[in-house]
Amino acid sequence: MPAPKILVIPGSLRTGSHNAKLAAVAAYEFAQAGVDVTRISLADFPLPIYDGDLQVKSGVPKHAVNLKRMIGSHHGVLIVTPEYNASVPPLLKNAIDWVSRVQDPHETRGEVFRNRAFALAGASQSRLGGSRALMALRLILTSCHANVIASQLALSFANEAYDDMDRLKNESDIDALKELVRQLIDVSQRMM
Repeated sequence: MPAPKILVIPGSLRTGSHNAKLAAVAAYEFAQAGVDVTRISLADFPLPIYDGDLQVKSGVPKHAVNLKRMIGSHHGVLIVTPEYNASVPPLLKNAIDWVSRVQDPHETRGEVFRNRAFALAGASQSRLGGSRALMALRLILTSCHANVIASQLALSFANEAYDDMDRLKNESDIDALKELVRQLIDVSQRMM
């Protein structure tokens, strides 16, 4: 069976972001597993705050179309999210809202979510490791009819989780990431 293509999307643009570091570590693990992995930044897809009137007036922004097509060109997607006030950051939620509005002529609305596997990870300096944001993100994606795998990684105390080479230090965190990677690859292959 051919190896799936995996897209890694960090939900943070902040310099030194623990979630951007986790996305980089995850991308490395996917590469080690022999899959074609792409890591993007949402900074490359700048979008206005979603507004239905704006969509009617101007259509869906080209960056939303491009992001949707980027997602659509991969078999699996890992989203790595920070936690803002017990939920997902507005940058990530806004991107999902816009992508959910993109519909190419030959497909049904939201098809990009239904036809691939999604995995979730998050990093936080708190003990909960962003788990509330992961619950919220799972709810958002499943409402878009996404196939979200069971494995997820909530990286607690992220300010202490990396070594000086920005690799995970704790064996249990490493094992959880490897399981997430394995499961996303497996489910993505079955959906190809």
